[in-house]
Amino acid sequence: MFPGPLGQSLAGKALENGVWALESVDIRSFARDKHRSVDDTPFGGGAGMVMRPDVLDAALTATAGPVGAPGRGRAIYLSPRGRVLDQALVKELAATPVVTLLCGRYEGVDERVLDAHGLEEVSLGDFVLSGGEPAALCLIDAVVRLLPGVMGNTETAGEESFERGLLEYPHYTRPAVWTDGQGVERAVPEVLLSGHHEKVRAWRLAEAERITEARRPDLWSPYAAERQARNAMMNKGRRQVRRRDPKPE
Repeated sequence: MFPGPLGQSLAGKALENGVWALESVDIRSFARDKHRSVDDTPFGGGAGMVMRPDVLDAALTATAGPVGAPGRGRAIYLSPRGRVLDQALVKELAATPVVTLLCGRYEGVDERVLDAHGLEEVSLGDFVLSGGEPAALCLIDAVVRLLPGVMGNTETAGEESFERGLLEYPHYTRPAVWTDGQGVERAVPEVLLSGHHEKVRAWRLAEAERITEARRPDLWSPYAAERQARNAMMNKGRRQVRRRDPKPE
């Protein structure tokens, strides 16, 4: 599964060029019996199997180093009960030299190993996967693309969804007028053809705000509150300037 899609496109080129490195560790190689068992039945009964703390402890220690060791970096367990992955966390991880990801299977992992290693729990969203590997692939891809030298146009990252607390504005390209399969002509918004950069910037911001307010009220509420506070501070500053610099009689 690894590098899988991470070995392709921008992430793959950056991996080949040594911008980032990936070490895949087979947890089963740390099993202690002839069957290479990594799981067992849960205490208290119930369906499914739980990954053993002794096996995971050995794997984590061999991979990331002992708890508290210099340069250990951050250790994360991909779990549906964790903090939901967002762009703010992606930026944090992109600035972290070493990140160790634990991909669970079955019913999950023994809670004691999470406590012993201080593992952060991170979720891809409110749904359940068969294992943590697909979530790890998404997390790594989101982080790698922010590393210096991975994306050709660094300005692109600053305009993407979530960078300003907003979803991204709509995009258009040639032809300027396109006829769809039902014979309807669909034109590019006139402002994008105007060549007026300030008007284009204003249109894109307005569209990003409109889409975010309609589709993601959870994002819109804090953004709108921050915008209102910012405008209030600017208006207060203008009033103070007028009071301090009155017009001569």
